[in-house]
Amino acid sequence: MFIPSINARLPAILGLFLTIGCSSCVVAEPVAIANSSVGLDAVSLNTARLVFSHQLAQWPNGTEVRVFVLPDNHNVHRTFAKHTLSLYPRQLRRVWDRQVYTGTGQAPETVANEQEMLYRIATTPGAVGYLSSEMIDETVHKLSVR
Repeated sequence: MFIPSINARLPAILGLFLTIGCSSCVVAEPVAIANSSVGLDAVSLNTARLVFSHQLAQWPNGTEVRVFVLPDNHNVHRTFAKHTLSLYPRQLRRVWDRQVYTGTGQAPETVANEQEMLYRIATTPGAVGYLSSEMIDETVHKLSVR
């Protein structure tokens, strides 16, 4: 009986490891999302930074801004902060902590996971947050950051 050598099977084995390993470590590009009551399709980078640093109180239509974020150590949170807002997550945390400790504002509400984020954005008027692109459905509105 012929048994292929490990060298002959190595490309297939490596391909399997790469496929399995990368699927759990790669985060799809996060997308800003909003409740349909926000009424915007896009915001500037500066506006997005003001919103997610919890320094903008109302949307242009007068609806109160409600910000939801994932935990600081969540991959989607880190990727969104770095790639979309061009900020380190620790910079956002510093701003939120300063607002709380000085009494000038509040930190955004932290949700446990992406499923809760989707639910909270869909059901809270004026809400904004972010999700991995594959998590977005018709219950929320994509918000482009330019």
